[in-house]
Amino acid sequence: MVAEVVAWVLLMGGAFFLVTGALGMVRLPDVFTRMHAAGMTDTMGAGLILAGMCVYSGANFETVRLLLILGFLWFTSPIATHATAKAALSGGVRPFTLAGDGSGDGRTAEREGGAPS
Repeated sequence: MVAEVVAWVLLMGGAFFLVTGALGMVRLPDVFTRMHAAGMTDTMGAGLILAGMCVYSGANFETVRLLLILGFLWFTSPIATHATAKAALSGGVRPFTLAGDGSGDGRTAEREGGAPS
């Protein structure tokens, strides 16, 4: 009974991160902040869901496989997000900044469509 409650809490926490990350992918202004949302979604959302599945399945071979997948995700997701962000920066994509924040590039707070938000 307690294991089922813990599993559901982990599953709901993972679902919360997935929904929050999906909203971030839609609402955030540039590629770098969207990558941050995607990285958090992948790492925390999928991680909590896999942890909930581990708790729910009990101590068996499936749990070992789920833990291996969880470790693989936690190791590769931040690396992939960092590599993608570095490639975008090297490709000339500039980060979103607010006008007058002292960064010196003079960009205004505009969305990618070109119209001020």
